[in-house]
Parts: sequence; structure tokens; C-alpha cells
Amino acid sequence: MNAQERGMPIWRDPIPNKIATNEEELVERRPDRWIEKVQVPTVEVFLPENTYDATDAVVICPGGGYKGVAYDLEGTKVAKWLQKRGVAAFVLKYRLPTSKSVKENEKVAIQDLQRTVRMVRANAKKWNINENGVGVIGFSAGGHLTATLAVHHDTNFYEPQDATDTQSAKPNFVALIYPVITMQSSFKHAGSVRNLLGESPGKQTIDFYSPELQVTKDTPPSFIVHASDDKAVPVENSLVFYESLIAKEVLAEMHIYPKGGHGFGLAQKNPHLSTWIERFYEWIQTQ
Repeated sequence: MNAQERGMPIWRDPIPNKIATNEEELVERRPDRWIEKVQVPTVEVFLPENTYDATDAVVICPGGGYKGVAYDLEGTKVAKWLQKRGVAAFVLKYRLPTSKSVKENEKVAIQDLQRTVRMVRANAKKWNINENGVGVIGFSAGGHLTATLAVHHDTNFYEPQDATDTQSAKPNFVALIYPVITMQSSFKHAGSVRNLLGESPGKQTIDFYSPELQVTKDTPPSFIVHASDDKAVPVENSLVFYESLIAKEVLAEMHIYPKGGHGFGLAQKNPHLSTWIERFYEWIQTQ
């Protein structure tokens, strides 16, 4: 079966943490389909063809500095790659903390991601998915969102809405691609910190949303990719998270490439860097 369900809302009405405004979603039809001011979070479903056994599943969180979502570059292109190789993929268009349509800004994106992981598990039989093989991959600020779920999967970020919310929100594995991680070190991505936490967040909030400080033995196995010459989100973000994982004896694999900069997606024009997605595919087979 080959199925795609475009723009499937992840919430029933009313959407949690939403207030009525005149704000409208903005979509720029440039190559990466850049989306801002998301009003209704949705998931786009990419199911592999001709599969009889239950497949693994990956929820994809595109980046965008918590200001927007690079929906195609770091979303649908990755989903189609995985779909062709027999992995179910789900591209999440999550709400953003910079929107004036939300009340608790720092919680809105993680609420949407928790709900999506639960939704995938709740529909495992329908979509022929192994409910114990549900992972999350995030790019840039989407990597921070993914890492936040990895370390805070047991935190209740919203009140249960229906039977879907009885499912676990813990991913079986996570992948972080040139991720924003720290909110407190000298190599933080200032734009993501400001967009997520505001101009003057308190220390407790900064620490809570700095995943490298929150790793436990219960953090899922992690796969990390970064380029050494990333000037936007320094490679130290990945290094400190990897060190925290190893310190807690969490299974982790990391690939640091010498060149690639930031926001390379599948890096199809770079023969060496473009192999990262193959390494990720091989890695999830071992999980």
C-alpha cells in the first residue's frame, strides 16, 4: 500500500495552548517550502509500498530556528528517502513559540511532538508500524525539539485529550542532525534561545531546555550528525550532548564531517556528506 495523508491534524478541537487571533499561517514557496506562524499543527504520512511485516517509523521535525519550518528541505525530502527504503515517515508541521496564537510559548512545539509520537503508536495497526520501533529525527532547532523529547519524554506538557494520549511519548531512538542543543553555553544559537524562551529566561528554564544537562539512563539511543565548519550552530552542541549520553551509558553514535556548514538536509550535492542518511538507515536497523 502506498499512502500519503497530507495535512492530517494531530489534535481534536480545541487545540491545547491556543488562543484566537487574526494571525495567519505564512508559506513561502521557495525550494525548502518555508512555513511560519503555524496555526493548525499537522502530520504528513509517508507509508512504504509492498510491506507485509510491520515497519519502523520516524517522525521528522524540520528546523527553522523556532521561527519557521523548513518543510521540504528537512521534511518531505527525508520522508521520501526513508519511504523508498521501507521505513514509514511522518513530517510534523509544529507550532512555533514566536506565534501570537499560543499562550505558553516554550511548551507549544514539544506538545505537538509528544502528541504526534503518541498518534503514530495509536495508529500502529492501521499503518502497519512496529509500535516499539518509533523514532524521531530533528534538524537544527528541530534537533533541539527532538532532544528535548528524548530527555523529557515522561513530562506531561499537556492535559490528556483522548485515548491517543494513553500511549507512550518516549521514542525508541532519536537522531539529531546539526542540532541546537544548549540554551546556556557560549556556543548556543542565540536566535533559537530567544525565539523559544524569550529575552530574559530564568536559570531554571534555561537548564530545563538545555538537553545536555538533562540526560539520564532512560534517554533513548541517539544518532548524531554535524559538520565541523558549521558557523550557525557550532559543532560543540553535538559534542556536549554526546558526552552527556556516554556519561550516562546511553547508546550513541556520532558522525562529524569536516565540511558541510549548516542546513544541508540530505546534502545531495556533496558525495561524502550525503552518506549520513545511509549511516542513519543502517543504524536504525540495529535498534
